[in-house]
Amino acid sequence: MTEEITHIEQVQIVCNSDLDPWDIAIGRASRQAREIALKEKWNEEKGELITSLLQRPRYRQLYEILKSGKVEVRVVSAADAPFLHGKAGVIEARDGTKSAFIGSLNETRQGWQEHYEIVWEDQSPEGVAWVEAEFQYLWERSVPLPEAIVEEVGRLSRKVEVFLQDLQPADVPGAAWVEAPLYRRGEVLKPWQQSFVEMFLEHRELYGAVRLILADEVGLGKTLSLAVAAMVACLLEDGPALILCPATLCQQWQVELKDKLGIPSAVWLSNRKVWQDANGHIIKTKGAEDIGRCPYQIGIVSTGLIFHNAPEAQFLLERRFGTIVLDEAHRARCTRGVTVKEPQPNNLLKFMGKAAIQSKHVLLGTATPIQTHVEELWDLLEVLNSGAEHVLGRRPQQLWQQTQRILPILTGQQAVTDEHFAWNLLRNPLPPSVENPLFDHIRSDLNLLKGQHFTDKPLTELEDFTRQELRDALEERQQGLTFFQRHNPILRHTVLRKRSTLEELGLLERIAVDIWPSEAEQLPMFCGLGLLTSPEFDIAYEAAQDFARALRQRTQSAGFMKSIMQSRICSSIASGLSTAQKLLEKRRFFEEDGEEDWLLDDLPEILEAECAHLERIVSVLNPQSTDPKLDAVLYFLQERRWLDLGCIIFSQYFDTAHWVADNLSQRLPQESVALYAGAQKSGLFFAGEWRSTEREDIKRAVRERTIRLVVATDAACEGLNLQSLGTLINIDLPWNPSRLEQRIGRIKRFGQTRDRVDMLNLVYHGTHDEKVYEVLSRRMKDRYDLFGSLPDTIEDDWIENIETLEAKLQEFTERKKQANAFELRYAGTVEPKGPRWETCEKVLSRRDIVERLSEGW
Repeated sequence: MTEEITHIEQVQIVCNSDLDPWDIAIGRASRQAREIALKEKWNEEKGELITSLLQRPRYRQLYEILKSGKVEVRVVSAADAPFLHGKAGVIEARDGTKSAFIGSLNETRQGWQEHYEIVWEDQSPEGVAWVEAEFQYLWERSVPLPEAIVEEVGRLSRKVEVFLQDLQPADVPGAAWVEAPLYRRGEVLKPWQQSFVEMFLEHRELYGAVRLILADEVGLGKTLSLAVAAMVACLLEDGPALILCPATLCQQWQVELKDKLGIPSAVWLSNRKVWQDANGHIIKTKGAEDIGRCPYQIGIVSTGLIFHNAPEAQFLLERRFGTIVLDEAHRARCTRGVTVKEPQPNNLLKFMGKAAIQSKHVLLGTATPIQTHVEELWDLLEVLNSGAEHVLGRRPQQLWQQTQRILPILTGQQAVTDEHFAWNLLRNPLPPSVENPLFDHIRSDLNLLKGQHFTDKPLTELEDFTRQELRDALEERQQGLTFFQRHNPILRHTVLRKRSTLEELGLLERIAVDIWPSEAEQLPMFCGLGLLTSPEFDIAYEAAQDFARALRQRTQSAGFMKSIMQSRICSSIASGLSTAQKLLEKRRFFEEDGEEDWLLDDLPEILEAECAHLERIVSVLNPQSTDPKLDAVLYFLQERRWLDLGCIIFSQYFDTAHWVADNLSQRLPQESVALYAGAQKSGLFFAGEWRSTEREDIKRAVRERTIRLVVATDAACEGLNLQSLGTLINIDLPWNPSRLEQRIGRIKRFGQTRDRVDMLNLVYHGTHDEKVYEVLSRRMKDRYDLFGSLPDTIEDDWIENIETLEAKLQEFTERKKQANAFELRYAGTVEPKGPRWETCEKVLSRRDIVERLSEGW
């Protein structure tokens, strides 16, 4: 067939697929989404690697035909073209005569021996006209075969499987990524994410040890960027990787590694002193000391252990690591303030300073490296400089460590014009040659090697031409920035890309979000931004505060307990009731949201007076048959018809999510309700009945639109692409804008057919949560950039005082408005320098990747 087509001037083919009409509608609105959907269908074929090997000549012929321009292929949905195996077409001869055909002929041994094959030809004008009309009907409802599929055909015709030792370091990421689950689902690493991994490998080559802060704005996928870099370092045998993150993110990291990259990892469960793999299996240990013997190359540990100086922290410091990744790195900082004479590093900062010396690569992830004091950025830079003095320079002549002296230079308030002072800034540390031709000339004049990052030689040893070049550079401004604003260690080791830049380049779609409740429309059951509550709830909420006040009088743990009790009772009545009951029984909170339940071990016994407050909560909440949050959800799903658009409902806590899903199933007996949670906790409710279900099955059902209502926890939301859903409800609000961004990012993404989506935020009226939300909502006015005026994380102590929260958010906004050199330097790093990884033809076996990363510490 392919041989004959090459001799025909023009061929038009329309073919059906498993795509449904919604996929085709998405395709018309979004080229990227169409490519994702079709590539996913393409990759679902089993044994593709074997097929591409055995059928390589045919893949090559097919690719050449598709690229020739003689053949135009379009795709129609299965609903519009529900035929099974038959083909129909019209052949027009050079003299204008036409012949129609219907049927197919499978020219294989199996076709002749086992099938009934037939082709019916009809040269009548009526037959030809009928087939042409049918073809035109389908052609008008189809979309072009994406160029990405054509290139994938060509890649398969050239693809070969190789071993790690056959690849150069720069080729490893693409060879590993192109067979990963996320790629096979039709998605690709975003250009700026690939660019970061390339930067990681460049620094690895330049310095031998990578030291980077990834400070991309919230919602740009820092976790995946850092995860790929850690995976690549492990594959290159740089040593094992330690991921440090808040307890609430441990599960999320593990899910992302498994669901997106297809690689194993283990999470340390501090409450049980054991490792847990990505399938929920427990790996038994001898105790706390076995935190230093992770069963996989990548281990994930809660920073809570470090903060509280648990014994495990010391065992970790006894190990050497290839890579340490610290997520939400801004939490590692010094205590500063008017009452503090000398900055005091917290336990996490002290730990990171020691651990960095023991590690080859250190990666710090945060969208807010500066929370309160600008010196906090230097806290992180000092971590990077530990064991790698090419970052800030060698002591004791280290000028770049002197924050107050350097800040005016970095802000442009002071321009360095004296070449001798400039030389002291340049020589320690010396910039790499690739950054600027001037630096190459300096190294050449002084006969310095690539790996030399310091010199004690005086300025006078530079050639006259180089010195003049330096003087000229000091006088020159580019886009208003001085020389040392453009060239300094802070820029060199801090990567920052902005959403606005990516949107202007067309790399991110601008999708508006309408937030409810709205000031423009007063809704039933709301009082302002909060839900009207019952007297019983008000009594329970007051009892929760009384419990925390009573506990505070005799223990410093009261703050933690207040956080648990208040956040859970503000999540849902069901969660508040469950928490009070568990505290009365002093049962652990085994939540897959990663809450640091191990701290309960340190709590004193709850006294009778304190128990009275908990018992009051239980007594008033037990009879409750409903919850205003559930009523609001049903109102929006039914009265506002959000269910027709598809909806995902988020909660921080599994008990709230399970309760919501169960109750919705009972109230909507004809509707399937999916619960998307951690390992072994996901499933499906239908008419009140529960069935355990794998997360992948839920995602597939949502894509195929057999499920349009999903309840999910934050821990499981990464890797969940729900552009087929058009609305989102936050049952509770984590005061962490990055997690809110991750939630809305499940639907506000490539392929969303709506140009605006809806988000409902639920808080109870009269609670502290409502006050916090009132402050945040005033900053969530830009429907295209909801969280642009909010930091990545809002600290607990900010929330305690509403006036403090206002002031801290204002500080953040003012800093963000200031022009800085990051925009100039990193605007050019949103596109990778090398070829896109999806074109990679030399691939690593998934088995080899998993085996390599399954080696323990």
